[in-house]
Amino acid sequence: MNKPIVYLGPTLRREEAVKILDADYRDPAKKGDFLMLSQDSDEKKYVGFIDGVFLHDYPPPPIEVYHLATRKNIELIGASSLGALRAVELEKFGMKGIGKIFQLFKNGVINADDEVAVTFVRGSNILQSEAMIDIRFNLFLAYKKGIITNETKKGCAKIAKSIYFPFRNYEDLINLTQQKCPSIHDELENFRSYILKNRDSLKARDAVKLLKYLKTVSE
Repeated sequence: MNKPIVYLGPTLRREEAVKILDADYRDPAKKGDFLMLSQDSDEKKYVGFIDGVFLHDYPPPPIEVYHLATRKNIELIGASSLGALRAVELEKFGMKGIGKIFQLFKNGVINADDEVAVTFVRGSNILQSEAMIDIRFNLFLAYKKGIITNETKKGCAKIAKSIYFPFRNYEDLINLTQQKCPSIHDELENFRSYILKNRDSLKARDAVKLLKYLKTVSE
């Protein structure tokens, strides 16, 4: 059997991914990538869809992903980012969704593409912005650890949501929130120190779940 194919970009570092699963790792999926796969041989194939392009190119549209998901010899699994979005749209047609972000979209807790959208350096897949869902996640963790109050968590999330997704980052978010809410300056400085050392990623966690699933079914 061929190695699983995984479309992976900035969500999880490639060197971390290969420690979990020996796969054919490819850059974030763009329009046309899945059409090419659907024309391959009839051999059983596992395809993990994590990252897709947003601004750099056209992403795979639902109809293209549908054609791959309905192939009998292909198991298509989505998580974390655009993969989670497409899995929600196409679950009834055979695409499998994995992870918390998939569940949040499926249950309607979040419903906008910009929750997972980021910008990154093509080729190196280095992040240039932060995903809204990961900002929410880190604000929640900071709140649970007593770094910020619930009110500050909600206020920061609201301001982050108002920033166009390619420009979302913690430095600008904290500075903008301090300008609008000077009374919580010290609290935000505590969060600034916290995020430098403790930044986490729900998208990365879900990507790991997808890779572990593929390891289980493909070996």
